[in-house]
Amino acid sequence: MNSMNIKKGDKVKVLSGKDKGKEGTVLRSFPQKQRVAVEKVNMIKKALRPTQQNPQGGISTMEAPIHVSNVMLVCPACKQATRVSKRVNDEGKKVRVCKKCGKDID
Repeated sequence: MNSMNIKKGDKVKVLSGKDKGKEGTVLRSFPQKQRVAVEKVNMIKKALRPTQQNPQGGISTMEAPIHVSNVMLVCPACKQATRVSKRVNDEGKKVRVCKKCGKDID
């Protein structure tokens, strides 16, 4: 499996699906399943049973993960949705690079 170019905390733009065009921050990433949960995107309703912490129970809305191929990273420098390349910087650390402006993302 390929490694994902998107990490927790990245700003991404949704490319397809019911939330196409929305932008949000990645809340969680699931590299094994190639999925990410994005803030306010792909919202689902989930029934919660009463527990010790939540004696009320009820229905809660939460973000469901979407496939990483349906989102694109937004470059912090040029503010555009972009593809990502990788290179090794001067300190020998692997960094992500914006394909549009050429600046480092990490």
